[in-house]
Amino acid sequence: MRLPSSTSGLLACSLAGAIAAFAATAQAQNYDDRFYGGGPSYRTNYSSSYSGSSGGPIAKTTVPFDASYAPGTIVINTSERRLYLALGGGQALRYGIGVGRVGFTWAGVTRVSSKKEWPSWTPPAEMIRRRPDLPRHMKGGIDNPLGARAMYLGSSLYRIHGSNEPETIGQAVSSGCFRMTNEDVVDLYGRVHIGAKVVVLR
Repeated sequence: MRLPSSTSGLLACSLAGAIAAFAATAQAQNYDDRFYGGGPSYRTNYSSSYSGSSGGPIAKTTVPFDASYAPGTIVINTSERRLYLALGGGQALRYGIGVGRVGFTWAGVTRVSSKKEWPSWTPPAEMIRRRPDLPRHMKGGIDNPLGARAMYLGSSLYRIHGSNEPETIGQAVSSGCFRMTNEDVVDLYGRVHIGAKVVVLR
């Protein structure tokens, strides 16, 4: 199945409440320009309930994987809420992700069509109709719901992207996008090239 285009009425990520900044008094951890490629300083409020080397609630790890997928292929298992990057040799990197809520999940095969660091966000008209309180445009930065990196899928509005709400990783809250912690999306971004195959499974 091929990924529907943006003209089919499918929506970009649902980002309810995502435009609010984290409280300034929250416990914070700094990441420097070497990690984020010279972007804005990033601050987060991960609590002790978040575990794993990636800093998110679901630790990135290397796992056994279907050897039929070529190295560099991204396989997203929506029901597991996991993203796999095939490494070859029967192994993959596994990341925790947030997925589409009920009624907004999809499946198909597409490609990474472009990549952006600290992407800006313009909510589509359909989302504005549902959420007239949303801004019409947001520049990239620490408060942007798309987070530190975005990988765009085909000609659609869907993306694999970071998030300013790390607590939503592992949940079904979007309108079809796949969100990751900023740490994980930066890691994946550096490993994935434009044109990489993306397989989305329900």
